[in-house]
Amino acid sequence: VQLVESGGGLVQAGGSLRLSCAASRSIFGIMGWYRQGPGKQRDLVASITSGGDTNYADSVKGRFTNARDNAKNTVYLQMNSLKPEDTAVYYCNAWNLIEYWGQGTQVTVSS
Repeated sequence: VQLVESGGGLVQAGGSLRLSCAASRSIFGIMGWYRQGPGKQRDLVASITSGGDTNYADSVKGRFTNARDNAKNTVYLQMNSLKPEDTAVYYCNAWNLIEYWGQGTQVTVSS
């Protein structure tokens, strides 16, 4: 399975971005997003089951929304009210018996 992310970029604080991650095959397990800031470990941002149950890191609750289109094998991350501390490389993650990772997309939030 290949995961292809898109939608990263540079945005001012308070702005919005939408990330997309398209899988090359149907994903039956959890899909989600992790991020890794400079000098930091990779942490979970949000995840969503095939049934639509979501889970969010406390730091993004109320600002980020994770959605999934199973017919398109695609997961989305709508990021609103972005803060400079959201700056990181964002990685798509998916489980289909084994774990898959995307190549990462840079999100930079300027103050």
